[in-house]
Amino acid sequence: MEKVASSDAIVELRATLERARELFDQLVEGRAAEAAEALAERPSLDAKLEEVERDREELSARLVEAEHQLGRLMNLYVATFQLHATLDPDEVQATIAEIAVDLLGAERFVLLLRLEGSSECEIALAKGLEQDPSGLYAGDRYRGGDPLVDAALEDGVLRLGPDEFSEAIAAVPLRVQEAIVGVLVVLKLFDHKAILRAEDRDLLDLLAAHAASALFAARVYSNTDRKLRTLESLVQLVRGT
Repeated sequence: MEKVASSDAIVELRATLERARELFDQLVEGRAAEAAEALAERPSLDAKLEEVERDREELSARLVEAEHQLGRLMNLYVATFQLHATLDPDEVQATIAEIAVDLLGAERFVLLLRLEGSSECEIALAKGLEQDPSGLYAGDRYRGGDPLVDAALEDGVLRLGPDEFSEAIAAVPLRVQEAIVGVLVVLKLFDHKAILRAEDRDLLDLLAAHAASALFAARVYSNTDRKLRTLESLVQLVRGT
């Protein structure tokens, strides 16, 4: 009787072990399937992560560009405001010099103003020209000689260089409607700014228009004010006699 019971227990134990083995195999197979599914989805996840990373880089680049554009617009606004903030010709010229140095990055430049009734130009302002190898800007008059500058004075069109005939980096005509009152000649940029960038063209166009109108208005005001003072002096002289 004990042998029968022992035999039944062994059979039952074997059945239990067999069932446990089947459950274990099922569990292993299930985990393997899950792992295979996860591995199958991994490329998709990697692709999504790469897409998200590309979007993040693109948004960052757009943010940097937007900040750059905002800074450029602010610089243009400040430059325009400064040019029209005074009617003193000397202050307008000093503002043009500040814009050329601080915003354009010009190390050597000269501001030429056309003399009334003459083809010559007054050298109204010069920076970095203590030693002018060309000799074109020596003294207080510019009488011509640089093809780039002469062409800008002739037709009022902005020109960029240098070339084989001119060392000027830019010749910026100062034009009010059809009247060309002068030209800003950029001869050298600071070392940290090797070339004129695309956004510098906007600044050059601004100088070509607003600097010219500011200079023209300052000149008219100065001449009118001088004539008025002369007239007042004459009136006082007549009354005194």
